[in-house]
Amino acid sequence: MSATTKPVERLFPFVLRSRTLLVGRETLWRSKRHLQFVLITRDLSENSKTEILGSFAHCPIVQRYSSEDLEKFFSVNGAKVIGFKKSALAKSIYDELKADQINVPSDKTAKPLKPQGELPGGAGLT
Repeated sequence: MSATTKPVERLFPFVLRSRTLLVGRETLWRSKRHLQFVLITRDLSENSKTEILGSFAHCPIVQRYSSEDLEKFFSVNGAKVIGFKKSALAKSIYDELKADQINVPSDKTAKPLKPQGELPGGAGLT
């Protein structure tokens, strides 16, 4: 690490002060439109990881740290999934963690289109 490169962890105390940290899947789900990115731990189970990747496909997901690290950095006990609300601080943190991103966010937040051949009101073409 060079003298000009500082660890991203230096920004974590500011996250606590700015109240941009979201903890837990339910909280993230309720706030998903306001997420800059989601951080999952390396010790998250594969089933949970798959669920998070599906539920938050619209937003970047970064996998780094352990649940013990999150407890040390953010004083959250047992958390394996956290999110960061959109902010300049969260963007700066994400930019430094981008190398650990595990998904490609989809911009398709619209509802799926109706199948071709279906008319409004549910009448099909015959």
